[in-house]
Amino acid sequence: MSFKKDEEAGGMSFYHDKSTILQEARCFNESPISPRKCRALLTRIVYLLYVGETFSTQEATTLFFGVTKLFQHKDAALRQMVYLVIKELSTIAEDVIMVTSSIMKDMQPNLEVVYRPNAIRALARIIDAQSVQSVERYFKSALVDRSSSISSASLVSSYHLFPLSPAIIKRWSNEAQEAVNAKSVSNYSANASAYLAGGGSGGYQAVASSSYIMQYHALGLLYLIREKDRMAITKMVQQLGSGGKGSGIIKNSMAMCMLIRFARKVMDEDPNVRKQMHEYLETLLRHKSEMVNIEAARAICEMRDVQPGDLFRTVAVLQLFMNSPKPVIKFAAVKTLNKLAQILPASVATVNVELENLITDSNRSIATYAITTLLKTGNEASVDRLMKQISSFMADITDEFKIIVVDAIRSLCLKFPAKQAVMLSFLSGVLRDEGGYDFKHAVVEAIFDMIKFIKDCRETALAHLCEFIEDCEFTKLSVRILHLLGIEGPKTRNPTKFIRYIYNRVVLENAVVRAAAVSSLAKFGVCIDDQTVMKSVNVLLRRCLDDVDDEVRDRAAMYIRVLEEKSLADVFVREEATFSLAQLEDQLVSYVKDEAKHSSAFDVSSIPRVSKEAAAAEIASSRPSALDIAGPSTHAAAEPTPQASTSAEGQSSYASQLASVPELESYGPVLKSSTKPVELTESETEYVVSAVKHIFKEHIVFQFNVSNTIPDTVLEQVAVIMTPSPDSGLTEDFIVPIQSLSASAGSGIGYVSFTRDDPSSYAAGTFGCTLKFVSKEIDPTSGEPEEEGYDDEYQVEELDLGAGDYITPTYVTFSSEWEKLADKASLTETFALSSSESLKDACKSLIEVLNMLPLGGTETPASNSVHTLNLSGLVIPNGNGPEEKSTKVLARCRMTYAPGAGVTLELGVRAEKEESARLVMAAI
Repeated sequence: MSFKKDEEAGGMSFYHDKSTILQEARCFNESPISPRKCRALLTRIVYLLYVGETFSTQEATTLFFGVTKLFQHKDAALRQMVYLVIKELSTIAEDVIMVTSSIMKDMQPNLEVVYRPNAIRALARIIDAQSVQSVERYFKSALVDRSSSISSASLVSSYHLFPLSPAIIKRWSNEAQEAVNAKSVSNYSANASAYLAGGGSGGYQAVASSSYIMQYHALGLLYLIREKDRMAITKMVQQLGSGGKGSGIIKNSMAMCMLIRFARKVMDEDPNVRKQMHEYLETLLRHKSEMVNIEAARAICEMRDVQPGDLFRTVAVLQLFMNSPKPVIKFAAVKTLNKLAQILPASVATVNVELENLITDSNRSIATYAITTLLKTGNEASVDRLMKQISSFMADITDEFKIIVVDAIRSLCLKFPAKQAVMLSFLSGVLRDEGGYDFKHAVVEAIFDMIKFIKDCRETALAHLCEFIEDCEFTKLSVRILHLLGIEGPKTRNPTKFIRYIYNRVVLENAVVRAAAVSSLAKFGVCIDDQTVMKSVNVLLRRCLDDVDDEVRDRAAMYIRVLEEKSLADVFVREEATFSLAQLEDQLVSYVKDEAKHSSAFDVSSIPRVSKEAAAAEIASSRPSALDIAGPSTHAAAEPTPQASTSAEGQSSYASQLASVPELESYGPVLKSSTKPVELTESETEYVVSAVKHIFKEHIVFQFNVSNTIPDTVLEQVAVIMTPSPDSGLTEDFIVPIQSLSASAGSGIGYVSFTRDDPSSYAAGTFGCTLKFVSKEIDPTSGEPEEEGYDDEYQVEELDLGAGDYITPTYVTFSSEWEKLADKASLTETFALSSSESLKDACKSLIEVLNMLPLGGTETPASNSVHTLNLSGLVIPNGNGPEEKSTKVLARCRMTYAPGAGVTLELGVRAEKEESARLVMAAI
């Protein structure tokens, strides 16, 4: 078989054999050098590198220095190939920096040869961070060279050098700006006949270039240099576009597209220039380049909080493009409208006629986007017709576009529930078609949503899912469907018909699916109030006790016990709450690492609980949409912030941060950290400060996240001076300052520690906060801060420490827990909430102040005059004993509202400990 393959290749496999090429490399040492022979060999080396052939370090080094001997010959075409091979081998070979002097000879500013751009690119690959300064003058002169190829080579090389030596590259901003402003450009090209003949070093001639490509590269380098300076980026966009002094300078279409993206970023970050940038983008809708028109239209459609009034001209331009003879223009226009239809379908509905014309387009990608856009913008009457047209070409499109269609149908069935039968029939049909995991997953998720939000289709949808798992090749999908059957199946009119499908999985599937089927069966036995069904399920579960997999056997044994004892069923099956998994994991890791805790069992009572609906909603929000699976957005991701995105992740993130501070090592574990940072300044100010409160057993630590937004200034010894109120019960220990803070470094973290005078009580109070620092100017030539600075301070808002900082929200079944705590600590008082203008405002304020979880949807008042808000939480321990643990506290807030009198509150608190009840009562 291998012989035949070599025969079909015509001997090419031998021709490109690595060992053969390494032997033939001796021709580099011949005298005189044969340019044609060496060029052919260099081409074969590059080919091997590009197809993934690996060279050892020794082989690459020998080859690299053999190639450098070809610098003796002046042939221009040979020299270009030499630089290409040097550039590719530089990452593998050793001591490559030794060839620097040879390359620099070809980089002389007055040397007009065709291979000078190649020399620039090769030099950028072989030098290290220490050598950048020594070649700086060569690169700076090349940046402003009148040849666009030389200028572009230098600009692109600067990108690669930036991570090595950002301080030096930042000094090249004037030259990069000059490259953007270039008016007359030319390009050097070697004589074609000389190149083909393989001889001669002369023969170059200046050929005018009208592409202005160096503007694209220069603009990108300018952005890289100024990336951390928001004001400088805004100023650059204003100068080069939006009617600035340099508004006519940019000639290159790609550079214009890049400038549009910068303008959109500026709009999102600075609302003050939004109007100016929007007007600038609208002028570009009339630009002569279709690429620029499309990019400007896309930027306007994707603006933050875009309004229908901002889109008239944009939609009109995209409407014209949908009639373009060029498929790529039609595709770009309809894709942009498809994305816009997700948020503003009414604005896109004006072009429905053009979209309907594209349904029959020969390009199936365009037709798919057109029909999915119509599904989002059309009315209920057009659904049947569109569904028929979709069915006609589903088999002709790829999974990527099938996912987009399914996502559009998922949105449509929630919009028009009356059409659920048509859409469910379509989804069940495509579920049987061939397709990959992502496609099948998107269809199953769409059916799940229909079951959740459209109750009329539940039984039919579950039946379709049962048929699907009979022949499902994806274990993950089978497990998810079985889990859903266990939850939704017992609620149907005839639940027993699903048991057969579930038990079939126990007989026919792999161990993972069998285990899921056992859990699903048990839920039918527990949740259906019928002794016959319970006995049948018990019999089926006992058959599973002989399974070959231990997980299946263990689950079957556990659920048999659950069926026999109602109290266990309430805990393991009917329980409405579940643990906060992130915090459970964090506490378990802490328990495992701390050997002192191993003498007692792990205590789960201190882990906050959430409702199963809330847990499912959190999973759904973190799950990518079908559109993200099909093709992720091209938006640049927002810069990460030092705070974690969720409260549960935040606890773990803060704990690891605090563990790395030597001064806090002796404090022990963190009992609680703030759910989210408290902003002490506006986000637009020169210094941005936020605070996080960490509660320890005997201490309270305030963490301050500080950002410096002034680009030409470095702040040193940055600290927040806190002045507590007299009755706070806290004594300051020490301050951990931020040593240095610049605009490019992002935010820094400082700490202020206080000791709790009485750890058995919950300290509370208000703290005055002042930011103090030493301000130093940055030397523009060296990029380093000056030696001398001056002391300065900046007043920020006050910070409160209250009851909510000691309470963690947790889910309970309020009525049963309220009765259980009847014989525990109980307090009731009446308050007048004169500052609240409605019951909704009062609910919001109480939840915010107490930091407790509202239960049963009571956070939203159903009446304007009378309402009861039920809250629950866990209060962190306040004793010194090792057995101290978090205690449960419940609050029942009965409120009435009368115009003129405001809100009257009767607050009833029940808790496991009296101190917890007093803490909640004292917070109002």
